[in-house]
Amino acid sequence: MGTVKKSAQKEAGLSAEEVAAVKEYVQEKRRGSPKDAAAGERDLMEKIAAMAQPDREMAERIHAIVMANAPMLSPKTWYGMPAWAKDGNVVCFFQSSQKFRTRYSTLGFSDHAKLDDGQMWPSAFALTELGAEEETKIAALVKKAAG
Repeated sequence: MGTVKKSAQKEAGLSAEEVAAVKEYVQEKRRGSPKDAAAGERDLMEKIAAMAQPDREMAERIHAIVMANAPMLSPKTWYGMPAWAKDGNVVCFFQSSQKFRTRYSTLGFSDHAKLDDGQMWPSAFALTELGAEEETKIAALVKKAAG
């Protein structure tokens, strides 16, 4: 990274992890949308395989839940994270705790998710473990989000 980029990074207040995520996003945009679902799934599974436990197991389980409950969503990556999209727009994503060195992983929903409930609703959920209760909640959220 050149000195200009480093000073721009410092001025913007971006961490090394944030810079890496932006670089991944730029690469994803250059590649364009996966030509088929298999390519998107391959990219997503590669990201999941690179995760350490317990995030890898949670991401694998969330992927299975999403595909079982919202098969109209297409797997892909988004800022280097596993994500699921409808008509090219990310609906939900899994952020590993390792991605930005946080204390928990996150299941997040974009503004394309159909989760509106009045004038305020949650758009991200902290995850430390996935049990049957959490899996049931995720399945319901994903179904609703996919519309």
